[in-house]
Amino acid sequence: MTTLVLLPGLDGTGTLFQPLLRALPAGWRTCVVSYPVDAKADYDALTRAATQALPADGRIVLLGESFSGPVAIRLAAALGSRLQALLLCCSFARNPRPRLLPLGGLISWLPSPGLLPSRLVERMLLGGRSPAESRALLSAALASLPAAVLQARLRMVMAVDVTPELAAVTAPVLYLRAGQDRLVPSSAAVDVQQHCPQAIVTRLAGPHGLLQAEPVASAAAMTSFLAGLARAS
Repeated sequence: MTTLVLLPGLDGTGTLFQPLLRALPAGWRTCVVSYPVDAKADYDALTRAATQALPADGRIVLLGESFSGPVAIRLAAALGSRLQALLLCCSFARNPRPRLLPLGGLISWLPSPGLLPSRLVERMLLGGRSPAESRALLSAALASLPAAVLQARLRMVMAVDVTPELAAVTAPVLYLRAGQDRLVPSSAAVDVQQHCPQAIVTRLAGPHGLLQAEPVASAAAMTSFLAGLARAS
């Protein structure tokens, strides 16, 4: 049986997948991964944690949301024939905003996300018309993220480059791009396609938190893509 393994965004909790999980077809086998709340846990450590959480048997569809794209790509390259498909949502294989590298020193001044203006954070991640449940889930997830962990993960994003691993992925790949994404630019999707020619980019109307703001449309795009693979096989 195939399992959809969901790798979380920057918060690392996995709780923000709840709206998407409800929108998926009944009967899907899912596995939500959460990360240790540890500022010393780099992408290598998070990849190991995700590997340990994988189901022991059956084929796997990997979904890497935003921050977890590099983890999903590394796993995809290592899984071989177990991997049925790789799904990336508003994500990247390397620093999506390289022009901001000179400002990297400012990361050390960032407070805990729970101390940032909630309206600003919600608008950046969820847009202006997101469901109340998604806003509440986001607030709770970010409140549990210490400043040191936030800072460490942002530094990881600025330094990561898994394009060699991405080029080694032979399974089908779907990239979900949010049309109103204010954090990850469209160039990140172009970069994925350049290193993984079989990647299909699907643009959906919505903000960076696409799976939370538009769970039904996101689930439909994923379902359609996987159904097409099943018909082709």
